Amino acid sequence: MRDIYLFTIVFFILGLIVGSFLNVVIYRLPIMLETYWKNQAKLLLDLPVEKEGESFNLAFPQSHCPDCHAKIKFYENIPVISYVLQRGRCRHCGHKISLQYPIVELMTGVVFALLYYKFGLSYALLGGIIFSSVLIVLIVIDFQTQLLPDIITIPLLWIGLLFNLFSVYEVSLELAVLGAVVGYLLFWIIFQIFKCLTAKEGMGYGDFKLFSAISAWLGLLNLPILLLLASISGLIFAVIFRVKKNQAMPFGPAIAVSGLILFIFYPEISAFLNIN
Repeated sequence: MRDIYLFTIVFFILGLIVGSFLNVVIYRLPIMLETYWKNQAKLLLDLPVEKEGESFNLAFPQSHCPDCHAKIKFYENIPVISYVLQRGRCRHCGHKISLQYPIVELMTGVVFALLYYKFGLSYALLGGIIFSSVLIVLIVIDFQTQLLPDIITIPLLWIGLLFNLFSVYEVSLELAVLGAVVGYLLFWIIFQIFKCLTAKEGMGYGDFKLFSAISAWLGLLNLPILLLLASISGLIFAVIFRVKKNQAMPFGPAIAVSGLILFIFYPEISAFLNIN
């Protein structure tokens, strides 16, 4: 029992470290994609492309303050602790650091600890770490940019099918494939019905792909619960962020949060809903 608690703490700390990297992905990936899309458009128009974007990736340049551009030392980049000690500001210029950074780190740490407590040291834990890390990135990116990049959602779908191919979870490959297909079609049908009734697009195609990818992990039989949780989560987010009528709000975070909750707490949720 002592080892369980010890490793739970270890995975919490690992989650904090991974969360720090996820913050880098959240900040840089949309910029990288935007630069790529602009360059592709310029190539079509036979215009010169941006050369600066070639040296900007997840590893380069070194992390720095966006205001004074001072490079961040390793002791200034300790997850959560550095933020608290620096009172949420850059040590060099006092520029305010977004609260997103410690929130993402803490969220990842808690999720990793829960995953270890649920799965122990296993392939299921490895899959859970990949699954949760990707969803955390998508939650924040969609909130900030209303984008769910294919470069993340499509690999998430295939990785889910791969884990279920080897029966890592209690989902057969057939149910995983059906979950992915039906999940996409379900959202496409809802999208078309809403568009016919309101002449507006209530969701984006990225939502279809995300729902499909999560369904590839959870399987066809969990689709109704996932849709129910996503609907409830969407309403909660709308209340928290005081979304007004006709105001656009990304639905991806609600789908991702629901998938993460169902992945970790399925036994408790099924018991609550009296699902055998």
